[in-house]
Amino acid sequence: MSKQELPVLPSECCAPLVAQPIGEDEAAELARVFKALGDPIRVRLLSLIGAHEGGRQAGEGVCVCELTVAFAVTAPTISHHLKVLREAGLIDSQRRGTWVYYWIIPATLERLTGVLALPETLTLGVR
Repeated sequence: MSKQELPVLPSECCAPLVAQPIGEDEAAELARVFKALGDPIRVRLLSLIGAHEGGRQAGEGVCVCELTVAFAVTAPTISHHLKVLREAGLIDSQRRGTWVYYWIIPATLERLTGVLALPETLTLGVR
């Protein structure tokens, strides 16, 4: 599998990481999604899309033209980062004329939240 072919987390995924050990396949899938979030530009893009009202509604989205102005990198670089987020299943997109509109995929974010959650039966001492 190339770096460009990041799979979407399966819908049955995932118990909290600290609730029980996870298998190799599940760990690999999670690592690929976390890898997509391992770049500050991609984290900012995801945040900008999610913070935009249209970015939280499937099919509506936020125009790429509104995203590129927030960065000091070229439009092709932004397009690459958006492609990585899309292939990881974190966002989706639709072309409308010459522009592409992006929105978050809430189910993927909810699965990541579930993976990072502490089970109710576990309390960690904070020092």
